[in-house]
Amino acid sequence: MNKVYIKINFLLIGIIFCGSIFAQKIVNIACIGNGVTYGLGFENREKNNFPQQLQYLLGANYKVTNFGVVNAPVLSNGLNGYTQTAAFKKSHTINPDIVFVELGLDEIKSSDTAFISNFTNTLEGIVQSYANLSARPRIVLFLPLPIFLNDSSLLNNSVIKNKIIPKIQKIAFEKNIEVLDLFSMFIDKQDLFLDKIHPSSLGGTLISKRLYELVKLDPVKRSPVFEKIKEQKVISSFYGYLCADFTFKNRNCKVVSPKRVAKGQPWVWRARFWGHEPQTDIALLERGFHIAYMDVAEMYGNDESVKLWNQFYDYMQIIGMSKKVVLEGMSRGGIYAYNWALQNPTKLAAVYADAPVLDMKSWPGGLGKGPGSKDDWSIFKNDFNLTEEQAKIFKNSPLDNAELIAKGGYPMLHVVGDADEVVPVDENTNPFEVRIKSAGGDITVIHKKGIGHHPHSLANPTPIVDFILKSTGYKTKFSIIPTPSAEYRSAAGWKEGTDWWVQHEEINQLLKVEKKLDIIFLGNSITQGIGGNRPSVTYKAGKPYFEKAFNEFHWVVAGISGDRTQHILWRLQNGNYASSKPKLLVLTIGVNNFNEDSGEETADGIKLILDWLQANMPETKVLLIGPLPTGLHPNSSNRIKYDMVHSIIKNYTSAQVTYLPLTKYFIKQDGELDTNYCSGDGIHLIEPGYELWARLLKEAVGKVLK
Repeated sequence: MNKVYIKINFLLIGIIFCGSIFAQKIVNIACIGNGVTYGLGFENREKNNFPQQLQYLLGANYKVTNFGVVNAPVLSNGLNGYTQTAAFKKSHTINPDIVFVELGLDEIKSSDTAFISNFTNTLEGIVQSYANLSARPRIVLFLPLPIFLNDSSLLNNSVIKNKIIPKIQKIAFEKNIEVLDLFSMFIDKQDLFLDKIHPSSLGGTLISKRLYELVKLDPVKRSPVFEKIKEQKVISSFYGYLCADFTFKNRNCKVVSPKRVAKGQPWVWRARFWGHEPQTDIALLERGFHIAYMDVAEMYGNDESVKLWNQFYDYMQIIGMSKKVVLEGMSRGGIYAYNWALQNPTKLAAVYADAPVLDMKSWPGGLGKGPGSKDDWSIFKNDFNLTEEQAKIFKNSPLDNAELIAKGGYPMLHVVGDADEVVPVDENTNPFEVRIKSAGGDITVIHKKGIGHHPHSLANPTPIVDFILKSTGYKTKFSIIPTPSAEYRSAAGWKEGTDWWVQHEEINQLLKVEKKLDIIFLGNSITQGIGGNRPSVTYKAGKPYFEKAFNEFHWVVAGISGDRTQHILWRLQNGNYASSKPKLLVLTIGVNNFNEDSGEETADGIKLILDWLQANMPETKVLLIGPLPTGLHPNSSNRIKYDMVHSIIKNYTSAQVTYLPLTKYFIKQDGELDTNYCSGDGIHLIEPGYELWARLLKEAVGKVLK
């Protein structure tokens, strides 16, 4: 009896102990803001506002609360200032662990710029009210989104950028709190704005993803970088971040520290033109990267400059930076970056070059189409101890060493203006790209049509940032995080007034009532176009062909326009798919991931879907198609990702999964997409394409279900 009693007590103690270990504290997140946070104008606002979308991403261990108020400016003059609202008061009662502050947009309603003169003091008071809470929350200030109104009575993007944003950055610097640049992230996203002021639910998706990255940033507990810089230094603000200026080896140097340093202490080393077009640097600071600089102007990457950079790199190792660095070279900075990379290939994670000089005979020499620079040509000759004749046949520019650079094995990204007359693309990046690729190197080039040498970078630096994050292993893989979609547009092939949630529930009801289900066609808009018995779907180009081909089967079309792998994962987990017990599931998914995800990331999402089906629907056979053939031309970015996805998913076959590649049926022998079957967008099928697809599927289904 006593032994039993003792065993029971040990068991209870064990349960309590294990529970204390595995129980995870719920992280409370308060989203403070105006109409953007509230979700003004959103279809299905309660489910699609960005705090709710963030909740879907973060899951059960987080509690995200929306404290957005429509028409609530920062300034409290009058009754509608945010600090006068019930939401502001209530947000303090939850004692949040994280506070996201999205305020400042409603100030655009005043044409009197003097009205925002007290903006800083009022916003500081709001921030301090949260800083004083017992939870000592992590506070993140948002820079306002851009606006796209042409109304002289309202403030414009110039005022937002030059007056409001600096005030917010000043607070972030003085209070040492984080800041999130939504302005740059949306500056080229006018199509995602409902009224040219407030973003749509799809804009909310972008915000929620960015916030997810901030929440999930895994920081080092303490970064002693500034402490280890023993030289006399001057601390200043670099767009709200601490910047240390110091002298090393008689050269001016800078290091900017993020508010939360990512584990591994990644860093970007800018080669030239400190602070010019800083949006990429700012975005990487947000993500925990340091930004470093050593001024070796004007040495044009000669042996002395490379030696100085070697010493600076060693110094960065002493103060704690990661062993592999990302080099950022603008214009002539390309020479510095690649000449150092040539001697130090194992120390590089990646190179981002922007309108880079790669042949000094082109610039500053002016021996090609460009005007060159007489003064810089003289400096170049002096730096390399060259006569005029020797300079004209100089063979030690990065272009001349392209094959050796390619052997370094690190990825390269170039951003160039196709109308660049100063550093002509045809004399620099274009031949460099050809030679790098011919030598087996990894280079991507973003071309800006009609743009000259300036402006550098991209107004929205996301493609550059994603390249650097992927190259360094810090990119978030959204393709594998189950989330619902926020698509709402009737152009998705839906009846006006219906949205993604209507489609999701409609499919669930069809799956619930179907008693003897043979096939589920699961996918995105291409699958949705099969039609079936979906009352809210308006575009059903494939319906007659699939009804004829599969008239002997009971089937449901579970395609939803715009869906990606993560949306399929969420639908499977939150729908009636498993309980409907179909004999076969035809999975056609992946192409919508291509806008943001790599081929590898898309394939990972598909793999996770298959894993879920194996665990939860093991009796259901799967016919795996992946993305249908896409990309009009063989070298298009979509085609490259398509090929990568299929090179991976062909290995996903099992007793449950049959892989069905369709490349040869929709792509011609010359590599062009067959527009007899596919639309001009290089993605969707037209009626003959649906007829062919139905015929191919009928044959494959017959083999799988025999």
